[in-house]
Amino acid sequence: MTNVKENTKAIEKAEKKAAKKSARKDFWERNRLSGGYLLQKKVTEVVLSICRFILLFGMCFLILQPIFNKISVSFMTEKDLFNPIVINIPEHFTTDNYKMASTLMDYPKALRNSIIISLSIAFLQIAMCTLVGYGFARFKFPLKKFWFACAILIILIPPQTIASSLHLHFRFFDFLGIIKLITGDTINLRGSKLPYYMMSAGCMGLKNGLYIYMIRQYFRNIPGDLEEAAYVDGCGMLKTFFRIMLPEAKPILTSCFLFAFVWQWTDGFYAKMFLGGTQLVSTSLSRIVDSLGAYIQRISGIKTTVSIAYSNCILATGTLMIIMPLIILYLFAQRAFVESISSSGIKM
Repeated sequence: MTNVKENTKAIEKAEKKAAKKSARKDFWERNRLSGGYLLQKKVTEVVLSICRFILLFGMCFLILQPIFNKISVSFMTEKDLFNPIVINIPEHFTTDNYKMASTLMDYPKALRNSIIISLSIAFLQIAMCTLVGYGFARFKFPLKKFWFACAILIILIPPQTIASSLHLHFRFFDFLGIIKLITGDTINLRGSKLPYYMMSAGCMGLKNGLYIYMIRQYFRNIPGDLEEAAYVDGCGMLKTFFRIMLPEAKPILTSCFLFAFVWQWTDGFYAKMFLGGTQLVSTSLSRIVDSLGAYIQRISGIKTTVSIAYSNCILATGTLMIIMPLIILYLFAQRAFVESISSSGIKM
């Protein structure tokens, strides 16, 4: 039985070898008949493949090299930072930098607050932008083009240009003069989360104009026959929207939700303006270098100057701690995210 198996394997090897030899001989024969064109085409394909590999490798390296550098620095002691021999691999491996960054940022509390706020804001923004985008795509109403142009202006105008107006509006908040008429004074909403939730509900939050545009373009490319068939079957507008259109829009809604979550996670402008009283990872990172000197002075009791290298090391460690949840989120959602991007790219 063993001899039969060995003979079979030997025969298969001989057949494969003969097939390769025949294919090689056939290639050179066809190349001779084509006047060398086949060989030239093959060499060109190989050279282009090598160039493509080098280009993609170089681009990936340029993107990932700063992250690899931060990872390397985050595990170095202060001695390694000033050691000219140490470049990428730490000589004295340590995790104290992560403990220090976690303490300075109050990382568990900031992480919990960031997850709650980012998720709630992202859900609220996508829910409202979906309704507005569907309305722009499917319904006709007065000044439709004007209002859509206003939505586009949300994308074009930086939020910093209306920062003072937002501050005054929510510092002296009033609704059509009713609150001042009843109480005799306006309401100060500064320092609470309510203004940002109100802006997100009104589609004036972070990047809301972009979500409206993306969702509107997606709904415009869905055939209207689906809605007409639903109307014929007795479905109303709301039932058609929730039962027919929303399931069709899963790809673009997935893309917009992930964008909303990531942008909210790393946002500093709206977080400082409306959520300043809430400790978030984005705002904690911006203060980590200033907190480092005060923390060392409080622990040692001696006023010391923190070196720039060590400050940058703690800053790099804090940055990694902030982007790590986003990397984990992408690892779990990468399939849905890539599919949603490709699908929305085809339909838009």
